[in-house]
Amino acid sequence: MEPKYKRIVLKISGEALAGDQKFGLSEEVIAKVVDQIVQVHNMGVQIALVIGAGNFWRGRQGAKMDRSVADHMGMLATVMNSLAMMDAIEQRGIPVRVQTALNMISVAEPYVLRKALHHFEEGRIVIMACGTGNPYCTTDTAAAQRACEIHADILLMAKNVDGIYDSDPNVNPNAKKYDHLTFGDIVNKGLKAMDITAATMCMENHVPVLAFALNEKDAVLRAVCGEKIGTLISDDE
Repeated sequence: MEPKYKRIVLKISGEALAGDQKFGLSEEVIAKVVDQIVQVHNMGVQIALVIGAGNFWRGRQGAKMDRSVADHMGMLATVMNSLAMMDAIEQRGIPVRVQTALNMISVAEPYVLRKALHHFEEGRIVIMACGTGNPYCTTDTAAAQRACEIHADILLMAKNVDGIYDSDPNVNPNAKKYDHLTFGDIVNKGLKAMDITAATMCMENHVPVLAFALNEKDAVLRAVCGEKIGTLISDDE
């Protein structure tokens, strides 16, 4: 297999890392993901990871809480996921750096774009935690922003659903899956699979997005090699 892309941002939902237990971290899921990340890295692909926090905390859980407080709690949860992923990858002999948008220098580096680019040049994987560092921004938006900043060839969004549907497939058994959408479709159809701010950012900077299920066999590897999986979102009709 040959990679289609040279530099990627892989956004992994926290819920996907929880596996069937729905909370916390599944060692089995992490091991399978890391296997693929190592294979992709060994192909020479530069990898940035952005990991959500839904396996530990979602802002809507704090309905009676100030939104900024709830969002900052979510940012901290992304650091736990990032450190766990870092450890699992490094056990496979691949160097990793965690960079955070909120300063916590005892456990990770501050996010600095030029430093991240230098890590790529040195053959390291970079995990970008704490979202954008600002409340009212999702980790989808953070992944889109990082993809634009590092000039990634594509943003891969690994979720617990195998693409984007016209309605919730868990509720509607007749939900239609899209193979391809434009960024305008995301906005005009009111699709919830991707944050509108993230979609707009990728559209303006011409960064395509591929949404797919993390639990499909070799899904990350297949996505990087350009196989037809999930739902592709791009500028083209």
